[in-house]
Amino acid sequence: MELYTPVLFLAALAAGFAIFSVAVSTLTGPKRYNRAKLDSYECGIEPTPQPVGGGRFPVKYYTVAMTFIVFDVEIMFLVPWAVHFDVLGGFGLVAVALFLLNLTVAYAYEWRRGGLDWD
Repeated sequence: MELYTPVLFLAALAAGFAIFSVAVSTLTGPKRYNRAKLDSYECGIEPTPQPVGGGRFPVKYYTVAMTFIVFDVEIMFLVPWAVHFDVLGGFGLVAVALFLLNLTVAYAYEWRRGGLDWD
């Protein structure tokens, strides 16, 4: 247990500092509220009215989000392979080639469906 004592002490110190900072800023911060500060902010543009149910987002938002996730997963697998390329040898090269082929098929499908058109 004594090996974890410094870690627990630093965790408690960090939590204490965070709680103290939030409490002090709440107590000492300015409390002047006006309509402009309480209004929602949309890059300086007047907020558009939303339907009661929250409205519907176009599917384009989800397509962009999924493309971003696919790019992240691709990088997550390719960077460690690039770092240890010499150790993995032929097996690593074939595995990454199959992985990239799989991604290429997915990107070609998305391209044909119009998911990469930014109009």
